[in-house]
Amino acid sequence: MLSSKSLLSRALKRKKSKKITDRKIKSKAVSRDRNSDSRKSQICECKEGDGEFGFGLKSSATSSNHGVQPLGNLYLDSGTINTRNTGLGNMQTLTDELVLDVLGLLDDTDLGVLASVSKSFYVFANHEPLWRNLVLDKVKGGFLYNRTWKSTYLAAFYPSFDDSVIGISGLRVRDFYSDYLFQSWLCANLEMKPEWLERDNIVRRKGISVEEFILNFEELNKPVLLEGCLNNWVAREKWNRDYLIQLCGDVRFSVGPVDMKLEEFFLYSDQAREERPLYLFDPNFADKVPRLGSEYDVPEYFREDLFGVLGKERPDHRWIIIGPSGSGSSFHIDPNSTSAWNAVIKGSKKWVLFPPDVVPPGVHPSPDGADVACPVSIIEWFMNFYSATKTWKKKPIECICKAGEVIFVPNGWWHLVINLEESIAITQNYVSRRNLLNVLDFLKRPNASMLVSGTKDPVNLYDKFKNAIDASFPGTIDQLTQKAAEKVAEQKKLSFWDSVADSNAGAFKFSF
Repeated sequence: MLSSKSLLSRALKRKKSKKITDRKIKSKAVSRDRNSDSRKSQICECKEGDGEFGFGLKSSATSSNHGVQPLGNLYLDSGTINTRNTGLGNMQTLTDELVLDVLGLLDDTDLGVLASVSKSFYVFANHEPLWRNLVLDKVKGGFLYNRTWKSTYLAAFYPSFDDSVIGISGLRVRDFYSDYLFQSWLCANLEMKPEWLERDNIVRRKGISVEEFILNFEELNKPVLLEGCLNNWVAREKWNRDYLIQLCGDVRFSVGPVDMKLEEFFLYSDQAREERPLYLFDPNFADKVPRLGSEYDVPEYFREDLFGVLGKERPDHRWIIIGPSGSGSSFHIDPNSTSAWNAVIKGSKKWVLFPPDVVPPGVHPSPDGADVACPVSIIEWFMNFYSATKTWKKKPIECICKAGEVIFVPNGWWHLVINLEESIAITQNYVSRRNLLNVLDFLKRPNASMLVSGTKDPVNLYDKFKNAIDASFPGTIDQLTQKAAEKVAEQKKLSFWDSVADSNAGAFKFSF
């Protein structure tokens, strides 16, 4: 077994080298406001529909994990000693995050042994994300989820072990206080608050022409929700659990780092109660099951896709997405400076979008754009940052996209998506003439090897794409470049004269 010194050294090195740390800003997200501790201390008493503190728990919520309470309760219970500290010994000076980073270096046997050392180590060693990582690291060919990640791991590798005698929630430890661990449980069991869903300020359109879409939305790089685009899709009528399971059979789809059959995935999604639920996100679905690709059509607004000139060398561009309630994507910008459309076939999704020049609160992109640090889960962002947007001058664009609706996501826009119920969707990224120059500029950046995604040859993608465009559409790049230069010059001219005014003439401006 590794010594505690070597474990700590490895954990620190791993934490430093991570591109995107799971809880990189968690210290801000949990303990940024100690004045809220008394409020947090009573969150665990909330029941579904209890609005006293503004939070409601899901009807399926389990009791607080191993009896962990928010740290604010410790301050209310005078004379109480935190079991967390007494059971960790010299490791009590480490943050909860770092303790878990150290434990993440252990295998299943070491975690089992450590859980018997003290009550505190029992709580940490049974932290579900540790066992989730073990399952996903070791079971590459799919797994049969069994109530919890630890039970799933034991069933896969120690089938003779009966953990039912302990119960699904395990042992309860008294006087264990931790904001970090408690919030992980809370985010897994919290219902979306009504105020997080009520804002709906996106422009909605139905039956507009392609020309109207280009003029009013694509050229302006402005989001829009389109209705009535999926009326003729076979997928809208047929795609449900039973049909997809029967159609896809033993075909395996990408679910995070593993590949799973749909039947296995739905078994997981029915039981999962975790902060970051897995969701199915597969770019090769139409190759694996060709009928899936034939049962939907690209809406007419998005049919010009210039990446198509690359044929099979084009970057990944279309995905089937299936996920349970609470799953989704935290804030990100779509790859390769492309625009995208997302069509909901079943279910509904909450969208929050910020324009390219506004970084969402709680999100910290690196200067070169290669890395993004953000809250560990979507619910955590809503809990800790959403309310700040109410006072912003540039408020986010928000909506709930329901079955049969399509949202257009312009290039460069930050967006977050969470499934409000089990959802099935198709999304595609594309390049049109309105976005071609942006994509070319992105592909030729000096750090393209780190930024460009979805292709095996990111360094040479720019040359391949530009040459293919020149061959297929001669003169197009030059025409678009000239048009863009004229537009910039016109904007500068208008900006200059608009800024010149006679200070004695009120609103009067010079004109010639």
